[in-house]
Parts: sequence; structure tokens; C-alpha cells
Amino acid sequence: MIEKHLSSQFDSDLNDVCSRLMEMGGLVETQIQRTISALAEFSVDEFNNVVDTETRIDQMEVEIDRMLTAVVARRQPAARDLRLLLAISKITTNLERAGDEACKIGMRVKSLVESGKTRQMPIGDLRVASNLAASLIQRSLNAFARLDVPAAISIYKEDDLIDREFKGFTRKLITYMMENPHIISSCLDLLFIAKAIERIGDHAKNITEFIIYIVHGTDVRHSKLEGIEAIVVH
Repeated sequence: MIEKHLSSQFDSDLNDVCSRLMEMGGLVETQIQRTISALAEFSVDEFNNVVDTETRIDQMEVEIDRMLTAVVARRQPAARDLRLLLAISKITTNLERAGDEACKIGMRVKSLVESGKTRQMPIGDLRVASNLAASLIQRSLNAFARLDVPAAISIYKEDDLIDREFKGFTRKLITYMMENPHIISSCLDLLFIAKAIERIGDHAKNITEFIIYIVHGTDVRHSKLEGIEAIVVH
């Protein structure tokens, strides 16, 4: 992924930062998988594991920011090197926020378990969406490792699948609440979980935008898909 420079130490610095980012991404992936397990099994123990991982992710965000500051101060990078470092900073933030969303899901799962109404809840759709969100995070990190723009575009498009799952699930929950007002509180917990899953997908999509920024030098945030594809083609 990293282009060779005249300074081998500069190459080493960049590789260290990228390796640290991928390590952080691996932790976020683990956290999301634990959240999925907590959701599937309604396990409070898995929730506790999610919280423990969150602390480490927060620490790594600070460590990576410190490393980036040191590289910029020592090397004064320009062009693609500077874009890479700026993008890593943004990707780190998105990973940390995806981890936050996973932690929020765990908290709601705990609330559902304590309510004793888990068997009445329509969680099948949530499992599908959460697995899709976890896949998008994993694939976005793989695309970053290779600076694979076509893969990034593919992931960008698939975020719409999670958005559609969220809208469909919201309609289903409204029906459940109308039919049984006694489970409104638990349904609201599920709605919160669904929204957090959607946001994890959004963070994966954001990572793909920064891959395009590194490779093509164009900030495609807030751009429509057609405009992004035109930039990539040219």
C-alpha cells in the first residue's frame, strides 16, 4: 500500500501508522462481532466484553493521533503522503465512532434482557443488518489496506442495503407497537439498536470515501454516487 520513499525511516513511520490503524480496525470488528453475539443470544456477558474492548479502542485512537502528529512534524509530508495521513486521522475517528455504536447496542441488549421481554421481540431482521454492517467495516478496512478504489465503490453502494433494512424494520416495529402497547418500551430499544447498526454502515461508507481521497486527491464527502464514479473513471 505504501509507496517507497528515499528515506527508509519515512517508510517505516508510515507503515507503523497504517499497521496501528489496521490493529484498531481489527478490535472494532471484534467488538461488532461480540455485539452481534450479544444480540443473537441476549447475553449480558458479551455486553461486558464489548465495554472492555471499547476502552482499548479509545486508547488506540489517542495513540494513532499522537503518531500522526509526530510523523507530520518530522517529515512534513506533501501530496499523496499528506492525504494518506489526513485520511488515516479521519478513518480512525470513524472506527472509534463505529465502536461507540457497538457499545450502545450492547447497552440496549442489556436493557432488553433485564426487561424479560426478549422472546416477544422481532430480532431476526436486526441480525441480518448487523452482520451486513460488520461485513462492510471489514471490507472497507481491506480496501484501505490495498487502496482498492473499485472495492471502495462497491462498499459505498451496499450501504443502501442497511438503510433499506432500517426503514423496513422501523415499519415492522410500528406495527408491533400498535398491536401490543405493553412492549413499546422494548420496541424503542430495538429501534435504537437498528439506528446504531445503520450508523456503523455509514462509518464504513465514510472510510471508502477517504480511500478515494487518498488515491484520486478529491474529497468526495457529501457527493452523489454518480459524481464519485465520474471522478474515479477520470
